[in-house]
Amino acid sequence: MGDIMNTFFWLFLIWAFLWPQLRYQIVQNARLALIRKLEKRRQSRVIVLVHRQEQIGLFGIPFVRFINIEDSEAILRAIRSTPKDTPIDLIIHTPGGLVLASVQIALALRDHPAKTTVIVPHYAMSGGTLIALSADEILMDPHAVLGPVDPQLMIPNVGPVPAASILKVAKEKGEKTSDEILLQADVAEKAIRQVEEIVFRLLSPRYPEDQARKLAKTLATGLWTHDYPITFEEAKALGLHVKAEIPPEVYKLMELYPQAHPMRPTVEYIPHEGPLPTKRDHRQVMPRT
Repeated sequence: MGDIMNTFFWLFLIWAFLWPQLRYQIVQNARLALIRKLEKRRQSRVIVLVHRQEQIGLFGIPFVRFINIEDSEAILRAIRSTPKDTPIDLIIHTPGGLVLASVQIALALRDHPAKTTVIVPHYAMSGGTLIALSADEILMDPHAVLGPVDPQLMIPNVGPVPAASILKVAKEKGEKTSDEILLQADVAEKAIRQVEEIVFRLLSPRYPEDQARKLAKTLATGLWTHDYPITFEEAKALGLHVKAEIPPEVYKLMELYPQAHPMRPTVEYIPHEGPLPTKRDHRQVMPRT
């Protein structure tokens, strides 16, 4: 009996270790199949940049991800390996990340000779917006959002602070400003000027100079809070090259990048199949009393 229990115990451990890896591989294969289908339909090279929490490993520990150097290295390799006459579709779902990595991706996408399209099914904030600005065209879900690209400075014991806010504080305090704030204000001024110039360089090949300058100033100088949602309508009003046309394969692909599963789901619904019943149909099926 003891030997049987030991055997079951070790089999359970092996299953607990291998099943998450096997499940991840199944999902990965489904993702690749959808990417191939989308590439065939659009005759393009599809690159996916999705940042979510994913449970991978024995204990299903969630990992939160942002745009980093590893992302820029991988995307730059994908762009370099794409034939010059092949369009690129970059699907982005991200809260943002490192400015350096985002700028590298944006410049590489801008310099690709064929048409480039950034597809935003849900949101592409901060660095994600910076990358989107480099594309010839941005496809957004009608309820997807972009965000400002104003720089944030990491202040000790405080955390990330908008560079524009540091400049405002330094200006309002005047002669009472401490040396520390003056130093921060100097760095903040440089950061805003640099990001504004980067945005202008990304926009200038595809927009008139005056419009590119205006957009760069609007997006990079702290007009809004850093998490302000720029909706499709607002992006269009700003003059960005956006369209509300998301290929259906993109929505299916996003379902294959699940969030880390909580103990209970926060959203539940029954998937709808077929036409909804009319009011008359609804009354016909109601039981009589």
